Amino acid sequence: MSSAPGLSPINVVSYQSGECNIGPEEIARRRRSGHIGLVVSVAVFALLLAIAAPHWTRLALVLTAGGSASGYLQARFHFCAGFGASGVYNFGPLGTVQKVVDPAARARDRLKSLKIGAASLAIGLAIGIGAALLPIR
Repeated sequence: MSSAPGLSPINVVSYQSGECNIGPEEIARRRRSGHIGLVVSVAVFALLLAIAAPHWTRLALVLTAGGSASGYLQARFHFCAGFGASGVYNFGPLGTVQKVVDPAARARDRLKSLKIGAASLAIGLAIGIGAALLPIR
């Protein structure tokens, strides 16, 4: 696994509250959802340009780009926001989860989930608003 210069790679070994709650299979699933969201975002943007839709309709990209960002962020941080909010984790096969029993660990997981959600929303808003403001007709 490679990482950006100055960043050390995250080793996926086990559950760490607020830091890592998914293993390799779940990470791959989140990365795929990021890829799908990116493709959908580009397709929606291209379609809106092709049909000369009003600029404000490009705000639809908030949803698709935000979803894509969520997938990529969850894969990068090895942390599923949905699992964190639900109090579970998974390092095994897809579809199996373990319950987080420690209340303090659950609180850390919920906070990380909120941070990922807020970051995804911010990215989606930036892309949607940026696309709406583009003078392209």
